[in-house]
Order: sequence, then C-alpha cells, then structure tokens
Amino acid sequence: MLDPTSVAAISAVLGAVGSGMANEAGKWAWESTGGVVRRIIGREVPAPVGPGEQDAVARMVHERLRANPQLAQSWSAFAARLPGGPAPARAAQSHLPASIRFFTDRREAMGRLRREASRRPDGRPRLALVHGPDGMGSSTLAVHFGSTPTRLFPDGRIYADLGGRGAGSARDAGTALRGLLRQLGVRDEEMPPATDRLVEFFRQCVSGRRLLVVLDHAHSAAQVRPFLTSAPGVFTIVVARTPFPGLDAVRVPVGPLADRDAVRLLTDITDRSTVAAARATLPSLLARCGGSPYALRAAADRLSAPTPAPHRTGAEDDPVRGAAEDNYRLLEPEAARLYRLMALRGWPAFDAATAGRTTGQDPSAVAGLLADLADLMLLERGGDGTGDGRYHYRPAVRAHAEATAIREDGIAACSAALTRTLLAYADLATSAAHQALPESWRVPAPTDDRIGQSYEGRGAALEALLAESGNLVEAVRCAEESGEPDIALRLCRSLWPLQLKAGYHEMLVPALRIGVRLADAHRPGGRDAGALHAQLAYSLTELGSWEEAGAESLAAARAEQSAGHARGHASAVEFLGLLRLRQWRYREAYECFDEADGILNTMGAHEDGTADLPRAQALLQRHRGRALRGLGELEEARERLGTALRHFRASGDTYNTARSLTDLAETWLDGEDTEAALPLIDEAIATLDGQRADYHLSHLLRMRERCLAARG
Repeated sequence: MLDPTSVAAISAVLGAVGSGMANEAGKWAWESTGGVVRRIIGREVPAPVGPGEQDAVARMVHERLRANPQLAQSWSAFAARLPGGPAPARAAQSHLPASIRFFTDRREAMGRLRREASRRPDGRPRLALVHGPDGMGSSTLAVHFGSTPTRLFPDGRIYADLGGRGAGSARDAGTALRGLLRQLGVRDEEMPPATDRLVEFFRQCVSGRRLLVVLDHAHSAAQVRPFLTSAPGVFTIVVARTPFPGLDAVRVPVGPLADRDAVRLLTDITDRSTVAAARATLPSLLARCGGSPYALRAAADRLSAPTPAPHRTGAEDDPVRGAAEDNYRLLEPEAARLYRLMALRGWPAFDAATAGRTTGQDPSAVAGLLADLADLMLLERGGDGTGDGRYHYRPAVRAHAEATAIREDGIAACSAALTRTLLAYADLATSAAHQALPESWRVPAPTDDRIGQSYEGRGAALEALLAESGNLVEAVRCAEESGEPDIALRLCRSLWPLQLKAGYHEMLVPALRIGVRLADAHRPGGRDAGALHAQLAYSLTELGSWEEAGAESLAAARAEQSAGHARGHASAVEFLGLLRLRQWRYREAYECFDEADGILNTMGAHEDGTADLPRAQALLQRHRGRALRGLGELEEARERLGTALRHFRASGDTYNTARSLTDLAETWLDGEDTEAALPLIDEAIATLDGQRADYHLSHLLRMRERCLAARG
C-alpha cells in the first residue's frame, strides 16, 4: 500500500485535486490544499502549475512530514477527506451521425479499416486517416464502418467534428474533448478545467476500453494529436479532405466511384427501369457527377432530364458545385434568394427565425423553404438528420451559393443581408442573456424595440444561448471583419451566462479576445472595455491561464475606474482576488477583497449597482474568510464567514448559505474540531436539498463521514 506521505502519493494528491477544479468541491479542495501546504512548509508556496512544479511542492511537503509525525498525521487525515475521483465512464452507445441507406463499393477501403481496427496490439495507436475531396464520401465511409455490426467496439462509438463550419472556426481540442467525454457519460463537473489536464483525463477514461473514435473534418496532425491514445482497444479514424504529414496512420483514400458503381448507386436510389429509361442522358450525367456520391444522389431525381450545360460558374470542374448549380436552377425565386443569402457566412447551424431576419421573409414560410432546400441536398439537416429545424451547408455547396450571391445580388445587397443576420443574433443573444441572468448588471438589458423572444424561465433562456453558441462566436468574428464593432461588443457582453452558468470557456475565449480588442480600440477606458476584460479574465482563470488572467483583471479594473463605474471596478478587483486564491497567494487575495470593499463603500445611494451592494459586500466577507483560512488565521476567518452566513440566511440565498456553511465547517476541520464542524455540515446538506448540487453534496457527505469516523 502506498505511503500517503511519500513524494509520489503527495504529488498524486496535488495532481488529482488540480484536475478536479471544474466544480465547487474541487475548487474548495484546491484552496484547502494550498492552506495545508502553507501550514506544513511554514511559508506561502505558489500553487504549482504543471507536473514539474507539482513534484517540487510534493518534495517540500514530504521533507517536512518526514521530520514531524504530527504533521504527517494531519496531512493523512486531510487527504482522506478530499473529494474522490470521478466516477468511471459509463459504457457508451453509438454517437455517430446517421449512416446512409445505400452504400456502394468501398470494399477495399472498408477492408483496410477492418484490418487496422483488429490488428494485434504493438504499442502504436490504432489509427486510420480517411481522406477524399468534399462529396466523395470520406465522412460517410467512416460513419458507415462504425455503424456496421461488429464485436470490436463493445464500449461504444463516439464522434467529434473538428472542423466547425465557419471561417477559421476549427474546434479547439478542449471543446471537442469535452464533447467526447460527455458521450462516454462523464459529467462536466468531473472534467479538468485546463486543456492539458483534459487530454490526460481523456486518455485515462478510454484506457482499458474497446472503443471507436471518429474525428471528422480534421486539418492537421497537431489538431488531432491530443485525441490519440495507445490504448490497445481504441481505434481512431481521422477524416480529412486531403492527407497531411505528421500522422503515423494507415491511409485510406476515398476517390471517385467507377461508372459501374455510380450506375449501381443510381439504381439503388431509384430503380432499374428509371436508369434504363435514362440511357441516352446517363453518360453525360455520369461525366458531370465525376464519381461523387453526393453529386449522384443530388442528380438521381432528374435522371431523365437533359443534363444542363455549364453556366460559367466555375462549377464545371467540381462535381459538388456542379450538382449544386443544377439543383439551384430548379428553385423558385424566394428559395433561391434564401439559399444564396444564408451562405454569406459559414454559420454552424441556423434556423428559420434567423434566416427570416436575413431575407426579410416570414419565418413560418422560411421553415418550409429550408426543408425544400434540404430535400434538394442544397442544405444539410442539423442534429442527427431527423429534423431539429436547424441547417448548414456542406463546404463546396456553400462556396457555390456564396459566389452566386455575389454575382446575382451584388456586394451591397450581400453586405446588408449579412448585417441583418448579425443583428438577428445580437438581438437573440441580448434578450436570452438578460432573461437567463435578469439580476446581473454584467448583461446589458435589450432596448424596448429589441426585446425579442420571451422564454418560459431562466433555464429555457440559457438553453437558447447554448443552442446558438457556435453561431454567436461566429457572429463575433464576422462583426469584427465586417467593421461592426458595436454589434460585436453587444454579442460578447451577452456571452456572460454561457461562461458563468454553462462553463463554456475554451469555445468562447477567441470571441472574448476579439471583444477586448475592439473595446480597447473603439471604447478605451469605458464600461464595455472593463466588462470584457473581466469576462476574459474569468474564463482564463477557469482554464488555468493564471498569469494572463491576472493581467486581464488589472486591465478590467483600470477601465472600470476610468469609466467611473464603482460596481464594475470593485468586481474586477474581486476577480483578481479570486484568482489569487486559486494561486494560493492568500495575503494578496485578502488585500484585493479589502480593496474591493473599500471601492463599494464609495458608492452613492443612486449609483448604478447600489441595489446589489449588500450581497456584494457579503460575498467579499466570505472571500476574506477563505483567504484568512488559507493564511491559517482560523478564528478571524470564522468571524468573516459568520458575518457572510448571517446575510445569506436572512436574504434566503441558499446557494451562498450552503457555501458559507461549508467554508466554516472546513475551518473547524482544519483545527481538527469535528464536533463544531458536524452541525454546520448537516445544515449545509439540508440547505442543498432539492438544489441539484450533486458534487457539493458529495463533498459534504464525505466530510460528514470523516467527522463521524473521528468520533469513533
């Protein structure tokens, strides 16, 4: 059995606690660990960042424990009450997109995939790179292989789209890894916050499992590398348009179908008599489709019609664009305009409401037109293809639609349509964000003429933001490129609920960086600059980029002070203090909370944010108590925490009541007084009843078990 005071065991505790900071219990454990380390070593030790610093801290702790048996006993008791590791990932079902009904040829490619999936383990990742031009069926091949009945993957089949669909919107590794982990049944609260820890966590979760992982629309080996594992039961299929260097994978090219296979596909889709009747036009149609399964499927319903001549669109050399041009010519004017104008940007998945704002058409009519476009294969249905009301373009089709829009509508009309789309997303985001967090001064309220949709409650409003999150990030990029800073800033301010309530950090950081850049350029020293620097600081803190988060917090404080916004200034200083807690810099954290409280005390009776003043000051009391606990000043810490607790109890704030009770209980356990801690723990458990705070409750129950065990 591993000695809990050995360097390896201490380092393992530090690593496990650092990886668990995605939930409140994990953050408590990290702060608590910093305080214990400080007391053991006898001085402040900066929180370790990375395995090297972690091992160095572990060695310092070990040296002190070896010389002091009482400290060793105290450390062992503390380590025993830390939150446990994540629950094992559950067996996953298939999370692949739906396969197609008719799958023709590709026997050689399927054979290569089967051989790689079933080869004897030799320490190399089981890895295949499936590649082929758009419309040739490379993604379909990977999905069809995964959908084929087999005993190779009893633990599931998981899927990630690495490409995104907007310009420059390839998904970051952290966001994609979280998506894969959710498919394995891992909850967000169990996932490490920092991407580097998340990579290792993913590899641990798939170790020992027999699993298929499909990574679609990949761009480079560097993008794919975080997902690779040498676990012998995991087979990874990477799908790309073209092969790329740096990946030690079996290459599986996907090229054009031979004419006989193309005819077989057309026969499967239609019937023998239809193909026979089209004998005269079949050769020209096959030539135009170029062996592309997409183009053949798109052309199947017009087999007997003469193949149109190229229309000088540049589509004649690309079978996908050629098929899009052929079907585009079949559209009525309203559907054609919709097809053109929604392609001006690569929106991840748009709906009828946004499309209606873009084109000026009634959304109920637009819904039918979108369905018609999907039936003609000019749009792809979102979700699993069963009809969630959301659509996107395949890349080559969007290129055709965008070029057609510029040619037929002109630059000015396209620019106006794009602005209407941006306003639609900005109005939606502002309205939903305000309804998701109505009490938050950080979320600007929509103006009377842009209130937008009403939602049934906070949860529904947040769900609306979640559904549009990819589009909102793309809209921020588009607004910057289109010279619309006001729209970009409004969009960025509306991302706050996604940060605070949904933990969307990796995905949102690029948009927040744009917002900060625009605010500094167009509204320097103003409230927008202060708010966006603070929002960026918050996400960077959660992602473990502590040095940059500190700089952003200071920038937020300067901007808010310059704007004369005391509530925002105090909040930015508070953000810096919370970061210092995370870094185990407890004295600096306390000074930040003291400074923030002093700023709040300067606020006038009618100043913006005054209504929230008592709650803000109570939170600062709680934070000061946490900092004092880290410094080992337990008696004063209890006084501060008690003051905060009385306010939260009186105001009915169960969320912060439970957290203050937990903080207080921790201070008594630091002093090894389980009798004083136990009633506080019991009250916190009762307060959280029905609040769906599973991880907080599990942390409290573990503390309670240790208290009862100490009683004997």
